[in-house]
Amino acid sequence: MQRRQLLLGGAGFLVLTGCASANGMDAGSSAAGDAPSAATLSEEAAIARAVLPRQTPRAELLQAWTGAHGGTPPFDKATPAKVREAILEGIELQRAEIAAIANNPDAPTFANTSVAMQMAGEPLDRVMSVFGVMTSNIGGEEWEALDSEVSPLLSAASDEITFNEALFARIKAVADGARGAGLNPQQTRIATRSRDAYVRNGAALDAAGKAELGRINTALSNAFTRFGQKVVADENSWTLIPNEAGVRGLPASNKTAAAAAARTRNLQGWAILNTRSSVDPFLTFADDRSLREQVWNKFVNRGDNGDANDTNATIAEIVKLRDQRAKLLGFRNHAEWRMQDTMAKTPAAAEDLMQRVWAPAKARVAEEVADMRGIAGHDIEPWDYLYYAEKVRKAKYDLDQNELRPYFELNNVRAGSFYMAERLYGFTFAKLPQGSVPVFHPDVTVYEVRDAGRPIGLYYTDDYARPGKRSGAWMTTYRSHSIYDGPENTLGSNNNNFVKAPDGEPILISLDDAETLFHEFGHTLHAYSSNVVYPALGGTPRDFVEYPSQVHEHWVLTRPILDGYLKNVETGQSMPQALVDKIEAAATFNQGYATVSYLSSAIVDMDLHTQAVPPTDIDAFEKASLARIGMPREIVMRHRLPQFNHLFTSDAYSAGYYSYLWSETMDADTWAFFEESGDVFDPQIAQRFKAIMLAPGNTTDRAEAYREFRGRDPDVAALLKVRGFPTS
Repeated sequence: MQRRQLLLGGAGFLVLTGCASANGMDAGSSAAGDAPSAATLSEEAAIARAVLPRQTPRAELLQAWTGAHGGTPPFDKATPAKVREAILEGIELQRAEIAAIANNPDAPTFANTSVAMQMAGEPLDRVMSVFGVMTSNIGGEEWEALDSEVSPLLSAASDEITFNEALFARIKAVADGARGAGLNPQQTRIATRSRDAYVRNGAALDAAGKAELGRINTALSNAFTRFGQKVVADENSWTLIPNEAGVRGLPASNKTAAAAAARTRNLQGWAILNTRSSVDPFLTFADDRSLREQVWNKFVNRGDNGDANDTNATIAEIVKLRDQRAKLLGFRNHAEWRMQDTMAKTPAAAEDLMQRVWAPAKARVAEEVADMRGIAGHDIEPWDYLYYAEKVRKAKYDLDQNELRPYFELNNVRAGSFYMAERLYGFTFAKLPQGSVPVFHPDVTVYEVRDAGRPIGLYYTDDYARPGKRSGAWMTTYRSHSIYDGPENTLGSNNNNFVKAPDGEPILISLDDAETLFHEFGHTLHAYSSNVVYPALGGTPRDFVEYPSQVHEHWVLTRPILDGYLKNVETGQSMPQALVDKIEAAATFNQGYATVSYLSSAIVDMDLHTQAVPPTDIDAFEKASLARIGMPREIVMRHRLPQFNHLFTSDAYSAGYYSYLWSETMDADTWAFFEESGDVFDPQIAQRFKAIMLAPGNTTDRAEAYREFRGRDPDVAALLKVRGFPTS
């Protein structure tokens, strides 16, 4: 949880076609040259500070962060008891600050209302940054119990702010009077979007409506926490393979990791952890079909086993509550409410793009299954797909994933990502000595980040799976850049779930894992590129936010990174061009599977959240929804509903999982721009991309910014081409 945002980010934009001519604007012009002067900012900050009561927090974890690098989170002091104490006090401190703003006798202005609102709650935000890391990266019973306790309290505290009539009257007055007050474009954007966000979240409801919305929000907060904890519990399991025959076919590095996972759990044999980074290699390479089926079933049925960790009832509760909230706020369904502040704007726009890609993706799956059946000699089941796809890849393209793995050693991949950041944007990363800043686990490594030699923040990496840690890969920002109240440097992290190898042994990952690492690093580069003045404009629309991450995946296989960093750990040689050519020839291979597994999840998400009557039998709904779109029987959704953390641990991606595809439309079109230049590290394009697309946050409409960067709207044909689908 970052500094309290007054708004969510977004703009209307249909990313399907477009052929406007280039407008010839200079790089960086959309980074809003109308930003206030330093003198104005200083004056605004002084006015805002004068409004807020002088308070000295008692709790240790509410104090301003100290030490080098602009201060760093005191992870070493974080215990459940201390975090609890700090959250409870932080809520009270924030309540006093909000009351001071709302009850200020002076007429509302941008400085004494909008700026003061951005300052309010800073101590609480600090402890929430620490709390979020401890629940996601460490976990365990004590942190889960604390999460269950404080989530409804935090939800109620947020509602109290939204429902404060005196506060909303001031926010509305600033927005309505923006022109008369002479606010500049950034200030006007903050004021008007803040007003609109408050309305969307219930500020204009009557007393009864606010009471009902508060009940719904608190119930949702509790349900989100329960869902996440149930999924983590189901993922904290494994399939034990007692004899070596069961791991026949696995690459040596995966065998070693599975053996290490077993040893750390005091088991004999090999443990296939119930996380994607462990399961996918097993499904791809393990020869034992019955064991593949066993591992597959355990993985895809997380949260759906009719036991204490079953999430179906929790999902039914969440979708019912979301439907009630949407209708209370004047929307037909949750999707319409969620998409008001996105680039797509409407469920229909998102569905149009998804359906345009769904048909060619299904057609490609039929071709892939036919090829696999020819090799297998039997029908392809879901636990067969990756295994026989690998056989087809080898037969069609003479490409074996095991041949690639020695080139993708984890530390070398990260070094390659650093090279990309420096070559494109001027960022450098220097490892700090162990113990120089507090970390939340001994496995965490910290780097100092510089932009053209100027220190701008720290980068934390947490790469390994552990019990209690949430699955997958993600990026977190502990502190975001802004200058409205003095410069704030950026503290960010990337988090993975690789299985740790024994000491001294290389950690070999797949090409897909390497692209995921570059993807999450792309989120981080977005954060480090920020040049926003006000934190309220630091975010972007949900269906834009994956764009900067997805486009950075493309640089993994560029020649400078391959030659400089991704060298074979056994021979020390760079990947030969002949092997790169094989990868590129097979680039669209298995895109039917990749697209259908993802897109089915996105379509079912939108279907679930556009129902006139929310379903109560979640398993039955999932099956019916997939049947309506003709889901190939050989493939399962990438995220089945019972384990779909994106949708049910918060509202963040709900009715929004389509955003990866929406962002990929821009991503594919952007990569085409780099390729067309003849140099995928083209410095002019890179600097334009940084200045126009990454740095400005939401200071300008992101659709307009894309037109400025590219010279036109993005064309979906680039996406279809990248995936190898017909473009007409």
